[in-house]
Amino acid sequence: MSDKVKYWIELSDYDIDTADAMFNTKRYLYVGFMAHQSIEKIIKAYYVKIHGETAPFSHNLSYLAKEAKIFNQFSTEQISFLDILEPLNIECRYPSHKEHLFKSLNEKRCKEILHNTKELQLWIKQKL
Repeated sequence: MSDKVKYWIELSDYDIDTADAMFNTKRYLYVGFMAHQSIEKIIKAYYVKIHGETAPFSHNLSYLAKEAKIFNQFSTEQISFLDILEPLNIECRYPSHKEHLFKSLNEKRCKEILHNTKELQLWIKQKL
């Protein structure tokens, strides 16, 4: 495995650990953001493995997965989960969206997001 692939995997692992830490301290706003980051980076690891070049500079998970040639391998549930994660990257960055997120990212929802993120991350890792 190349150093660049390992680099993206390590960042993905770090981000999922950070999502766990945010969950444990009830900072739910950042659970979704870090979950998105973790999946973005594991997809970029897959992209680098398949193409042998730098992944596109994008935060769009579906786009990255399509470019990495893994999107068509996703189940319907995994694609639906990408649709849930996708807006969490943007919405956490902008104050106008934070109020809405504070109301929607509760303990139960964040627990589901973490669980699904870990499953998807592991699934992609196994393909590496």
